[in-house]
Amino acid sequence: MRIGVDLGGTKIEAAVLAADGRIVHRQRVHTPQGNYAETIEAVAKLVEACEAASGAGATVGVGIPGAISPANGLVKNANSTWLIGRPLAEDLARRIGRPVRLANDANCFALSEAVDGAGAGADTVFGVILGTGVGAGIVVGGRVLTGANAVAGEWGHNQLPGMRGGTGADVEWPGPPCYCGRTGCIETFLSGPGLARDFQQHSGRWLSPADVVASANGGDAEAEVNLARYEDRLARSLASIINVLDPDVIVLGGGMSNVERLYANVPRLWSRYVFSDAIVTRLVPPLHGDSSGVRGAAWLWPI
Repeated sequence: MRIGVDLGGTKIEAAVLAADGRIVHRQRVHTPQGNYAETIEAVAKLVEACEAASGAGATVGVGIPGAISPANGLVKNANSTWLIGRPLAEDLARRIGRPVRLANDANCFALSEAVDGAGAGADTVFGVILGTGVGAGIVVGGRVLTGANAVAGEWGHNQLPGMRGGTGADVEWPGPPCYCGRTGCIETFLSGPGLARDFQQHSGRWLSPADVVASANGGDAEAEVNLARYEDRLARSLASIINVLDPDVIVLGGGMSNVERLYANVPRLWSRYVFSDAIVTRLVPPLHGDSSGVRGAAWLWPI
């Protein structure tokens, strides 16, 4: 048995995976926001409850909204700021009584989809998160690529490729400010809030990301232009990944992955920006969806 834990900012979810990948038990609790000690305890109690329910001991993997620094083994780059600078892997292992493997939540998403999801059988999978933020995970040969600095896949904090200057509605330079301290990050354009901000900026109306998509599909001209602009920006951004990583499959996750038209329109557009006469990379929706966090965390242990 394998236990996967998805440690999010508002909820902590745990699931038990059987050897064939079936989820045999799952449960969740609210995250004790701002309290590190209580977060450790909440994860440990979930693991204990999962083992009690499944009747067997298990390995434990945890997906976190950040990364473990190779320099000191402490959490960095976490949206759940009370985890930053903490020896989370060590403290969880001590409390649970066994080794615990940690990985960035986007890496867990990519691993889940690579093992037995939409990217199953592919050698290189780029798993994208398009949600409140923008991130990604990379899986090569069934293993997560963490990188020398533990930032592999953090494409959301690259600058939007081919930013347009000049005047008019399509001006992008220098781009919106990002919480990381820079401007024009991919995340500021391609996150759900980024789509809503862009629509409001150009139309003077506020709609949620889901409502922008629904309005475009319903014939709203301003929403259609806005969504087409989003698709071109996504195509440019993913083309830069193809030109460097050249993945077999790109799997979209997060709220924006539910926009069906992306899967036809973006590959048609990215041919303008990819340095190849033919492009066989597939852009696909996730197979496991919201379950990929806990599934990928569980798969951190050898198959």
